[in-house]
Amino acid sequence: MKTPILSLLCFASALNAGPVPMRAQTPATDSTAPSYDMKAQALLDLQAVNKKCVDLAQALPSEKLTWRPATDTRSFAEVFLHVAAERYGILSMLGATPPAGFKAREFEKSTTERDRIVGDLNDSWEFANKTITGMSNADFAKLLPKLGPQANEGDVVYILVADAHEHLGQLIAYARQNGITPPWTVEAQKKKAAAAAGK
Repeated sequence: MKTPILSLLCFASALNAGPVPMRAQTPATDSTAPSYDMKAQALLDLQAVNKKCVDLAQALPSEKLTWRPATDTRSFAEVFLHVAAERYGILSMLGATPPAGFKAREFEKSTTERDRIVGDLNDSWEFANKTITGMSNADFAKLLPKLGPQANEGDVVYILVADAHEHLGQLIAYARQNGITPPWTVEAQKKKAAAAAGK
């Protein structure tokens, strides 16, 4: 019975003593080579997202391309085209020139035809691939003061990758709301079933 009371008294006295002063931290100089290749990883991510977007666009029934969960949200077609448009728009911050005739404000409403949507996704991926592949490591570190005092070109690529994943998640949610299983999930389920049957 005395032990818990003694513990509480010790705890209370420690609280009354005030905060323990922290030792000043001097950042250590890190001279190791970077272990993360942002350029290669960004390209892998963007290519994977593009493939999933294309596969999902091709798996949807045509009439679903105009489906939207609410009147004030984008349709399937508009989300696909928004993904394509943002590759042009975001990378233009690095000086990349979108194709002639590209109009950002009109692009996502430019078509509801599957073949054109798939073509636009693939064309914009090629644009992103060419732009990012053409960047050097020094380019990734190049400052872009218009985005913020410490912002650089690598941040723009990061924004593009994060945005692509965000909209892929949106498309997956749309598909699930319509009872559509994404093709890559169907493939994974088939492999799992085949592996289980082979045991």
